[in-house]
Amino acid sequence: MAIPPDVLHSMELLRDLPPEQIERLAGLMNERSYARREIVFNKEEPGQFLCFLVEGRLQGVDFTLDGREVGLYFVEAGSYFGEMSVIDGAPRPDYVIAVARSRVAFLPAEEARQLITRAPEIAEKVLQRLVHRLRSVSAQRTLLGMPNPAQRVCAQLMQLVITDTDGRRLIVNAPTHQEIAIMINASRETVTRVFQVLQSRGVVARDGNSLKIADEDYLSDVAEGQVEPPKAS
Repeated sequence: MAIPPDVLHSMELLRDLPPEQIERLAGLMNERSYARREIVFNKEEPGQFLCFLVEGRLQGVDFTLDGREVGLYFVEAGSYFGEMSVIDGAPRPDYVIAVARSRVAFLPAEEARQLITRAPEIAEKVLQRLVHRLRSVSAQRTLLGMPNPAQRVCAQLMQLVITDTDGRRLIVNAPTHQEIAIMINASRETVTRVFQVLQSRGVVARDGNSLKIADEDYLSDVAEGQVEPPKAS
């Protein structure tokens, strides 16, 4: 399916390009829909496309040697993914799956490379994304070294929280307990018990698809080992 130019204008990487360039890129791209839990691409596949998430939500995952699924990152609507393989030509480093019904647009890798090399503002955005990804990987390694699963839950929530336009601290499109579990090396049941404790203490509260953070200091103190993690028995 062809991509309407106005869809590309909503993409964070492309929104500052001139209209004529957006129209040219739109003519080169195709779109595909994915059901929840469907694989968008597999690890070790050739990086033939730079991908843009038009709608939905995706998660990058990998598997341990014993077959356990490990969550790596999320891709939100309006963002892009697959840039590493486009840049270095190496196979995909992880799997990407749909965690909600999603629509993905595909830009051929050669066109994406030309876009990055010929547009300094695009190159700067891609570099900033890569640096952010490296920092996130480093933070995730530190998180996985925490011995207590409740501490890991709190640390993971701290990594996801943002400030909205009203100044509230929250997690937009909060991940499910299962999605958090595979990111912090814990069972879904353990994550659920931790959330029950946090909600009963008024630390977090559900607000539709978002999670309001009412006591960020407590989450931070638990994550940093300043206070004892909540008992999730």
